[in-house]
Order: sequence, then structure tokens, then C-alpha cells
Amino acid sequence: MKIAFIGGGNMANALIGGLIKNGLSSSNLYAIDVNSDVCACLEAQWQIHTNTLLSPALQHYDAVVLAVKPQRLKDIAHALAPHLNRQIVISIAAGIRAATIQDWLGGYTRIVRAMPNTPALIGQGVTGVTALPEVNADGRKLAETVLAAAGQVIWCDAEKQIDAITAISGSGPAYVFYFIEALEEAARQLGFNDVQSRSLALATMSGATQLATQSHEPASILRERVTSKGGTTAAALASFMADGVKEAIVRGAFAARARAEQMADEFGQT
Repeated sequence: MKIAFIGGGNMANALIGGLIKNGLSSSNLYAIDVNSDVCACLEAQWQIHTNTLLSPALQHYDAVVLAVKPQRLKDIAHALAPHLNRQIVISIAAGIRAATIQDWLGGYTRIVRAMPNTPALIGQGVTGVTALPEVNADGRKLAETVLAAAGQVIWCDAEKQIDAITAISGSGPAYVFYFIEALEEAARQLGFNDVQSRSLALATMSGATQLATQSHEPASILRERVTSKGGTTAAALASFMADGVKEAIVRGAFAARARAEQMADEFGQT
């Protein structure tokens, strides 16, 4: 399995590191980035081959991962098209539909579109994935192997689900960080210093998440077990419910999905 990356940023770095950790030889990895400093860092860290320009060498790779900013993808795709013959093209560029990439690649159809999230940087990500019909079972397996290097992979039945994945797991870490911010602020206002507030918030969030991960019961049951009738937790939850916190979070996720759909339309017109 030989994998090439176009773009050497954080997400590419995470995937490269995960693939090597999973046993892929660094000699089978290749990265292209216009920034020579980025290339030098990748070579030093992972001992892989790099280049600042697209080259015919790409024809010898099984998969090409497009890990560039969405605004750059059109130009990159046009330059990549002449080097494609059989490779699986995996795009992790946010907001750009597979059909748009197909058009930019001159009709090339072996395309997989993926939406990873930032915990992929520590191997704890979740990635939503979809593929054009022309990607066969072997191609899907190859794409999953590449993306699983950064965490869990969830295949979507239809590409429109990628926008929903974006709203939940793609943007989701920011929702969690927002809640951590709120817990830290509450702790400060209750008299703890900054270090104590951060420790309390992070340990609480991490512990609760691990408990939910290791339990087979739904989050609602776990919540109920912490909530004694007439107790402190019940008072806090009653306040949240009165303020419509759960409904606000759901509305926020729907707003994120709507924006993802809008962005896809905008990029498709460029």
C-alpha cells in the first residue's frame, strides 16, 4: 500500500503518523507541499519522501489524499488530473462535494470524500466517509485503512449525511470545548483559581466521557443516576432545562449542517 498526501498540514501529519504506527513503512508514504519548510519537517519527523511540486511519481501510488484548504482544492485538482489513472482519491477538504471534485479532476470517478475532526490529531478522531459508486469494495477498504489511522471511520449511506457528520462530529469538539469553558468560568466564580478551575473542568469532562464510553447504557440513564431527587444535580439540570440548553445545542447542530450545505453550494460554483 503506497499513499501520497497533497498538503502536509496537521491532518496529513496525523494520518501519516497513524499509518506508520499501524505498520506501514515510511518508504511507502509521500507528501507534497508548496512550503519547503513543511516538507523538511515531515522528512525529519517521519523519514518519508517529499516534494514541493506534483510529479509523475504520483502514478505509482494506490491512494492520493487531498489534505489542502478548500480554497486551494480546485487548482490542485486541475494540476493532479493528468497524473491519475487508477488511484483512489481521498479528499478531506471540508465543504466540497465529491461531484465537484470529479468535475475539477476532469471526470475522474474513483473519489472518496471524508470529514475528519480535530481529535484525529491524537488518534482519537471520528471520520465520516462517502464514496462515488465507481469506488469498488477494494477501494473503499483502502480508504478506510488510510482514514482509520486517525480514529474511527463511519460510512455514510448518502453524501448528504456528510453535512450532518460535519454538524455533529466535525464541529462537535468546539461544542465540548465551549462547555469546558463554561465549567471553568463557573469554577472561577465559585472561588477556584485558574489552574484549579481548568483541572476540575477537564477531569470532570474526561471522566464522564470515559464512563459513557465504557457503559452500554444510554447517556440519559447515566445522567439520571447522578441526579438525586431534590439534590444539587437536579437543581442544576432544572436551571439548564429552564434555559433550553438542550434545545439550543440541537438548534446549533442544525445551524452547522445548514452552513455546511451552503458552503458546498458556494464551493461548487467556483
